[in-house]
Amino acid sequence: MRILITGGSRGIGAACVRAFCERGDRVAFFYRSSHETAQTLARETGAFAICADVSDAETVKTAVACAAKTLGGIDVLVNNAGVGQIKLFSDLTDGDWRRMIDTNLSGAFYVSREVSRLMVAQQKGFIVNIGSMWGKIGASCEVHYSAAKAGLRGMTMALAKELGPSGITVNCIEPGLIDTEMNAALDDETRCALCDETPLCRMGSPADVAAAVLFFCSDAASFITGQCLGVDGGFAV
Repeated sequence: MRILITGGSRGIGAACVRAFCERGDRVAFFYRSSHETAQTLARETGAFAICADVSDAETVKTAVACAAKTLGGIDVLVNNAGVGQIKLFSDLTDGDWRRMIDTNLSGAFYVSREVSRLMVAQQKGFIVNIGSMWGKIGASCEVHYSAAKAGLRGMTMALAKELGPSGITVNCIEPGLIDTEMNAALDDETRCALCDETPLCRMGSPADVAAAVLFFCSDAASFITGQCLGVDGGFAV
């Protein structure tokens, strides 16, 4: 299959790039600023790296067209691009809010809008949004992040209903505490406390999330759409 992954240079995105490439798929991925990391991943996997800021609608149009031309079409979209920030609600600025919503929610909307047109034309496709358990249960000091990820839940369910008649499934994966650069900023005490709250008593790995993405993009999940799956060790149960 022909795969497009946003935010593919690091963490969960990079794990997805590797997993699809190992499966023998043709893969392109977007990255925003990690040029050297992206190029290294491209060389290691054979994937195509495309520099694109998903928060800019015009840039997305050009980048999706480039990916579709490079791959010969797009069968799978993984909306993974995202940013995080821990900050008191009272201290959040308009800029903090816009950056979070523009990247984590609007970015997925822009890319899905462009890619879905291609999928509707071919009457098939898989879209997987990478949300967060905080979009389901909320996180103190991450109000804007939680709001953006909750928006992905709603978009997933609505888009599943709209695109289903065209043979396109839309699902959302909601990771918990995953061992990525985004969570590396947490101090040891916080990480240990979060692990203690997780029934499986550990952090997850990017590969854990990638495995769920592959499932949603397989024939085994052909009758599953509009679902939000927690890959969180039981944290949000």
